[in-house]
Amino acid sequence: MFDAVPPAETQPEEPVDPIGLFVTRPQDGEVTAGGNITFTAKVAGESLLKKPSMKWFKGKWMDLASKVGKHLQLHDSYDRNNKVYTFEMEIIEANMTFAGGYRCEVSSKDKFDSSNFNLIVNGKMNSFFLLLHSTEGLDESGELNFSALLKKRGDGKSDSQPDVDVWEILRKAPPSEYEKIAFQYGITDLRGMLKRLKRIKKEEKKSTAFLKKLDPAYQVDKGQKIKLMVEVANPDADVKWLKNGQEIQVSGRYIFEAIGNKRILTINHCSLADDAAYECVVAEEKSFTELFVKEPPILITHPLEDQMVMVGERVEFECEVSEEGATVKWEKDGVELTREETFKYRFKKDGKKQYLIINESTKEDSGHYTVKTNGGVSVAELIVQGKLKARDQAVFKCEVSDENVKGIWLKNGKEVVPDERIKISHIGSTDLLLIRNTQTIFFFAFLKEPPKIHLDCLGQSPDTIVVVAENKLRLDVPISGDPTPTVIWQKVNKLLFESEGRVRVEKHEDHCVFIIEGAEKEDEGVYRVTVKNPVGEDKADITVKVIDVPDPPEAPKISNIGEDYCTVQWQPPTYDGGQPVLGYILERKKKKSYRWMRLNFDLLKELTYEAKRMIEGVVYEMRIYAVNSIGMSRPSPASQPFMPIAPPSEPTHFTVEDVSDTTVALKWRPPERIGAGGLDGYIVEYCKDGSSEWTPALPGLTERTTALIKDLVTGDKLYFRVKAINLAGESGAAIIKEPITVQEIMQRPKIWLPRHLRQTLVKKVGETINIMIPFQGKPRPKISWMKDGQTLDSKDVGIRNSNTDTILFIRKAELHHSGAYEVTLQIENMTDTVAITIQIIDKPGPPQNIKLADVWGFNVALEWTPPQDDGNAQILGYTVQKADKKTMEWYTVYDHYRRTNCVVSDLIMGNEYFFRVFSENLCGLSETAATTKNPPKIFWYKNKVDLSGDAKYRMFSKQGVLTLEIRKPTPFDGGFYTCKAVNERGEAEIECRLDVRGNQINIMDNINFAGKNQQ
Repeated sequence: MFDAVPPAETQPEEPVDPIGLFVTRPQDGEVTAGGNITFTAKVAGESLLKKPSMKWFKGKWMDLASKVGKHLQLHDSYDRNNKVYTFEMEIIEANMTFAGGYRCEVSSKDKFDSSNFNLIVNGKMNSFFLLLHSTEGLDESGELNFSALLKKRGDGKSDSQPDVDVWEILRKAPPSEYEKIAFQYGITDLRGMLKRLKRIKKEEKKSTAFLKKLDPAYQVDKGQKIKLMVEVANPDADVKWLKNGQEIQVSGRYIFEAIGNKRILTINHCSLADDAAYECVVAEEKSFTELFVKEPPILITHPLEDQMVMVGERVEFECEVSEEGATVKWEKDGVELTREETFKYRFKKDGKKQYLIINESTKEDSGHYTVKTNGGVSVAELIVQGKLKARDQAVFKCEVSDENVKGIWLKNGKEVVPDERIKISHIGSTDLLLIRNTQTIFFFAFLKEPPKIHLDCLGQSPDTIVVVAENKLRLDVPISGDPTPTVIWQKVNKLLFESEGRVRVEKHEDHCVFIIEGAEKEDEGVYRVTVKNPVGEDKADITVKVIDVPDPPEAPKISNIGEDYCTVQWQPPTYDGGQPVLGYILERKKKKSYRWMRLNFDLLKELTYEAKRMIEGVVYEMRIYAVNSIGMSRPSPASQPFMPIAPPSEPTHFTVEDVSDTTVALKWRPPERIGAGGLDGYIVEYCKDGSSEWTPALPGLTERTTALIKDLVTGDKLYFRVKAINLAGESGAAIIKEPITVQEIMQRPKIWLPRHLRQTLVKKVGETINIMIPFQGKPRPKISWMKDGQTLDSKDVGIRNSNTDTILFIRKAELHHSGAYEVTLQIENMTDTVAITIQIIDKPGPPQNIKLADVWGFNVALEWTPPQDDGNAQILGYTVQKADKKTMEWYTVYDHYRRTNCVVSDLIMGNEYFFRVFSENLCGLSETAATTKNPPKIFWYKNKVDLSGDAKYRMFSKQGVLTLEIRKPTPFDGGFYTCKAVNERGEAEIECRLDVRGNQINIMDNINFAGKNQQ
């Protein structure tokens, strides 16, 4: 059907939007500062499979979801009757900085729509200017404050730059250039980059934990690998890697390495999710960096096409880019297009397709339209023509699919007949109709044509379309026919009507599209497309085959385990993904580790593999991947844990320890090589001479290295052997080469006296005495103990005897336990005797008869005699101490002093002192000490009058001699003089008479206080 001239215009109440999702768009609003305002958006939910996602933005970049709080609330609801979703943004107590442009975006799977609106607060200036130039910080209490998000960073320089200086460009650029830079370099999170840019430190502080820190920033292309490396001061230091403050766990994408002082974090297949802040933590220190993941350039794979429309018609420019959801920029004649208040231009994204829509075109819309990405540009021309006027010339052109078919022109349903004003021509596949002096009439060309399906694969065998699982299948089927045919798709007699969902059909005038989003195994089969119109019918069968990676194999089985090797076996996967399995990949890890290590680089064609170079004693697990032409399957479940171990070597020094009439005692030493599997025990066997049958000598395993084989037949000749057992199996056997006759052998008694008992055993009073004396002799000897020739009293001393030793036990030693002990072994008429000397010692008593032998100047001579009780040990010396009478604090003058007399010097004249002496032996100092008494006080009297305060008299005491000196005596000094000595035991005095005859006289009298006075 072709419209030559449109009918008269009619203005609808509300424009119909066949593409958009919005039922009601948010409208511009105005509010007074401090007031509240609510913006509402309604979305049609009838064609949506699930609830759409709604985002609110201020400006172009600021996501308001993170600002919900005191001044901002977001609400949503769903009307089930009308199937309409309602989204509301409520601004509470608006202030001046809230003014500006806002945007809401709604998306649902592959559908997307957006709407712009403005907020005016008292007519103040647009807050987008404030947004880019304010320097206030973020309000952590939930205030809607946008001013600091794009704050410009200072001129501080970092030590290193990324490969492309995006960070440096942002530092130096003015805020007005941020969006242009983001578009040019593929930055998807400009707000996040600007916030992280502020956190980069201007100067690096000297670190004690790091020799080399991370660079301030790194850059990597999307899908590539990057390594972050630091050098630590301590090679044994443990490090933690954090991403946005959360610790990173080991996985297939994150690999940790420690090489000497280097610590490396490797990130494989970087995605936009890896665009984050990273930290390396050692103890309390951190090294910080930023990783910028750069997206690859967005290419234009299908360019724009020129268009010519009439005034008022709908214009839709379409292009296709290399990545879904990419950001593009539209321009008209070099000027960027934005969503204006009248919604003249609308932008739409559908997968990789980008649309620019002009609902009602005008002549002013004519021009060159450009779509730009960071990797390409496409330009198309739009021509908008006015309506035909009377007496103008109109040319109608129609192209048909067959040059031999001539079209018929109709006017109001009647065939047009050419005349002087109307000319009709047919050239090739084109029919032309020329009308001069046109009037306002309608023309259309009508050509009947049977429906036909135009597929390149029709007629080929087989006509199969192969699609990889999880990929999108889009099958465009060109069709023709006049009138436009009806298209029916079906699979196994099931009609496909859905225009939405994962499997859907899109119908157009000249073609139909069959789409499968994320192909699955169930989508395989034969699909039939049928086209019908009144003229005829056409059918086509299309076979769809979905291929995928194989299913994971079952858990591998481990066998033939050795010291450092094992054999791995597995079965093919139950489903090969529709493609032959090319081979297998085997991985191994330690049970306590998270890191799997690949064992083969070339695909394994067989179903078995011998794994080598493992560490004995370490528990391992194995898993397997199947590989076909599509890719690698998910890993199989891990095998049962296993440990590479080897059997131990045979026991060593295997000998016969004892033989009796019915028993044999054996002993041996552990194997030289036990291995990591440990040792479960030993198995002991015997075999009769002349026989080859070995009999277990003990029930089960024994962990000891000795064994007593009982209940044997006297006179039998037996061979014995012992084997070590662990998880890997039995060791070789240690065998006694000669047969052993089960018969007791006479053995002379022999006492093996320990070396420390060959000399006197010294013990302190109260200590425990435990003497063990081993011996030998067969049959069991008779044992007797003697002390000083007398039989021991069993009540005072404990005796315990066994087959191989005898023990003497005294719980608390006393002095009377000292003496010479004898132990005697006797077998029939054979004996052996040894003697043991025990000395019990105690602390000595105090010294005796301590006295002050002399006192002169600053010195005192002391004498004493040895103690009466030496504690049954030699006196090693004495300890002499002194104490001033004023303080009575004792100070050691001599220790370990061997003589019984000493001189104490450095005393203070006029002070009184006490002295004491301790005796010492091997047990230590005596419990008490011998102490001197107070020295006697001397008084002189004349005629019973005390002379102490008279300066005419001087008194001396030297080596027991008391002297009274009278200066310049006169006859008046004559008389009776008395000398009196007093101490705590009593007093003594002596008297003499003085007659003065000359100028001077000395009275000297030798007084001996050796007895009573000095004790």
